[in-house]
Amino acid sequence: MSQPLILILCTGNSCRSHLAEGILRHALGPGFTVASAGSNPAGFVHPLAIRAMAEIGIDLSHHHSKHLDQFRDLDVETVITVCGNADQACPVFPGQRNRHHWGFDDPAHAPGDEAAQLAVFRRVRDEIRRVFEAYAAGRLDQARARHADTA
Repeated sequence: MSQPLILILCTGNSCRSHLAEGILRHALGPGFTVASAGSNPAGFVHPLAIRAMAEIGIDLSHHHSKHLDQFRDLDVETVITVCGNADQACPVFPGQRNRHHWGFDDPAHAPGDEAAQLAVFRRVRDEIRRVFEAYAAGRLDQARARHADTA
């Protein structure tokens, strides 16, 4: 059986979806494939997103912005949108069984100097972390229960 693919979507795929992807991949560990994409990709991952995640030991420096069309022919088990625009524009993917929407503020539009902007990235990162770590715990509990039933 292949690993379930969990796809996290936002509009630009430069901040929130990458924060969520990194946190969820870290929390789930092996056994799941986690990716992110956007409906209108910015073409880069925001440097302050990379920096905020490095502070909690998650490296996003190898991430890049992707269009959701790259995933249209894949067996996407779960789609999670993290912004309202992506939720409204979200297509249905082949094999999709689950869809969730958890909206978060866009830190890319934070006002102020770099220190003020970084504070917003940290806040949004921490909000995403709480939600996605709880989701990961539930998914891992489900996987353990299925494994125990088949053992």
